[in-house]
Amino acid sequence: MPHSDSRFSVLSEGFATDPYRHFGRLRQGAPVHYEPAIDSYFLSRHDDVKRVLTDHEAFTTETLQVRAEPVMRGPVLAQMTGAEHTAKRKIVVRAFTGAALQDQMRAVHANAADLLAPFLARGRIDLVNDFGKPLAVHVTLDVLGLDRKDWRQVAAWHSGVAEFITSLALTPERRRHCLDCAEQLEAYLVPVIEQRRRHPGDDLISKLCTAEFDGVAMSNREVTALIINVLAAATEPADKTLALLFKHLIDHPEQLTEVRRDLGLLPAAIAETLRYTPPVQLIPRQAKESAVFAGTAVPAGATVFCMIGAANRDPGAFAAPDTFDIHRPDLGTARSFTAAAQHMAFGTGLHQCVGAAFARAEIDTVAAMLLPLLDEVRYSPGFRYRETGLYTRGPVSLSLDFAPVHAFSPDRRPHVGPGVLPA
Repeated sequence: MPHSDSRFSVLSEGFATDPYRHFGRLRQGAPVHYEPAIDSYFLSRHDDVKRVLTDHEAFTTETLQVRAEPVMRGPVLAQMTGAEHTAKRKIVVRAFTGAALQDQMRAVHANAADLLAPFLARGRIDLVNDFGKPLAVHVTLDVLGLDRKDWRQVAAWHSGVAEFITSLALTPERRRHCLDCAEQLEAYLVPVIEQRRRHPGDDLISKLCTAEFDGVAMSNREVTALIINVLAAATEPADKTLALLFKHLIDHPEQLTEVRRDLGLLPAAIAETLRYTPPVQLIPRQAKESAVFAGTAVPAGATVFCMIGAANRDPGAFAAPDTFDIHRPDLGTARSFTAAAQHMAFGTGLHQCVGAAFARAEIDTVAAMLLPLLDEVRYSPGFRYRETGLYTRGPVSLSLDFAPVHAFSPDRRPHVGPGVLPA
């Protein structure tokens, strides 16, 4: 029977309030932490997390059959291996790279300009609720080819899907709500899928509908699962990372000044934000066979949660890991959005996020637009910062004041940097 420290729990309110202050204690004293309430193991050291995420034969994604498939309405990319994974991943990757990416960044810029315009003359914006969340959904709907006028309803359904995937314990009522959201989202998508089969366009849904695997077109169920996979993964990290980027730059004004002067530093600032406060904090796997970490045995069949936030603050992987530093030499900005990244905000290994390049380009494009416009940016009077989330984590809000802008041209050419979807 595994041992656990009854005085500490990652499910506690104290941990939820500020997990970062507990990570050092976990890495040093309980690198394999067992939670009896959910019969799961939590790994916090960088090397252990990397081992689990890169050894996909010993640590499988079978846990997603319970954690994701019921609301995804079918298997997702992270559950697939071999030829099926390669073929379906390639379809999705093509929608987020190359010429398609450049077209999408122009749409991202236009979406951002439309959302931002009403707030510029006021000199105040909530970067999460007024801007980041609607932008993330708008952008994802554009990629999929769904009607943007439905964004509030789609966002509400997506919220239920995300709650199901990211909650470690759901009441029967909340579980039913989440499943209802998934069923309604599926009902909304199936007529769209059938229409795209008859009249395909250039959007991702059309590409999924017309693609074949082993000479056979994907079923409505398979296409629906991949659509919800993209919707959930693409909208979750984007708004959180953008808000966290601005928070850290405001908290480090000298680095904010540097980035304003040289937008070429933006990729480094984004990469450091992802390392310092990753929006995805936990990645689950299932041990196929018994394994030993730091002298502690994890039995076959056990659920293992990789603590990305803790791994990204491991002093064995990063110097002064609790310091936000866009110039840190051990991050490697050029590889920070690839499978070779030292941080693991996008995961790593076979199922590393296929949308990493898209995420970088989207945040880079939007931040490059915002920085010159949000002059003298600071927290609004009376604003109190708060984060929530155990599985995914980000600001509840980010109310900012800035010098009002009375003349704004939304037709400025977007700054497009070289460019989270679980794969």
